[in-house]
Amino acid sequence: MAAVEPVPGEPAAVADCGDERALVVADYHAGIETGLRYERGVELRSDADGRRTRLLALVERVEPDRVIVLGDLIHRIGDPGVDERDEVVALLDALDDRGLPLTLVPGNHDGGVAEAYGDRLTVADAGGHRRGDVGFVHGHTWPDRSILGARTLCMGHEHPQVRLEDEVGGGRTEKTWLRGPLRADPFADELGVDPAALSWPDPPPELVVFPAFNDRSGGTWINVEGQSFLAPFLPAALDDAAEAYLLDGTRLGAYRRI
Repeated sequence: MAAVEPVPGEPAAVADCGDERALVVADYHAGIETGLRYERGVELRSDADGRRTRLLALVERVEPDRVIVLGDLIHRIGDPGVDERDEVVALLDALDDRGLPLTLVPGNHDGGVAEAYGDRLTVADAGGHRRGDVGFVHGHTWPDRSILGARTLCMGHEHPQVRLEDEVGGGRTEKTWLRGPLRADPFADELGVDPAALSWPDPPPELVVFPAFNDRSGGTWINVEGQSFLAPFLPAALDDAAEAYLLDGTRLGAYRRI
């Protein structure tokens, strides 16, 4: 069994970290409705209660020992505003009631989280976090070298989606998982070392790019010309054999050929 298994039908996975099982989600974006109002003039009722209910339902379903968020716990870049604070406090209260710790691998939106929430959650290093044979990063920066030794690397940031069309031109957008082998050369170039110095395992580590947990955060269409990845190491570090999967487990095949 793979070290990281998606929860069927959900933008979440269970990671086998050796001594514990973690429920992993990416890009929670608490308070996004306030951000959309000021950034784009879009008025939406807050779905804070819905997001928390969905996450707690996953907790009940998979019974993890820990929750890990792969960055962008909050939406506002910098210090969290009132809406972000209230939403995250309610989530932390609910997890505390269940005796579950939360670990945040900080993303580009999480600059003020450590100061805002103190010791109520664990904020990992921005270069990544490792538990057993699984590494966790947000994806907006290059991972630390120690994270590259993991057998599986989980990341968020991209919010991957596919655009699916039928023969009459109708279409829809679906969240996807993106999974495939990692190539060593781009990381070696960034570190200024020979690829052999990275002791890349055989078979190579697997990259698992998570869909966004937040339903209102948009995403990168991985099969639409003109769309580009956000992570500095993608697509160069992702083998062409990488495949996309819908949330229900449908295998779409090599992402470059969808």
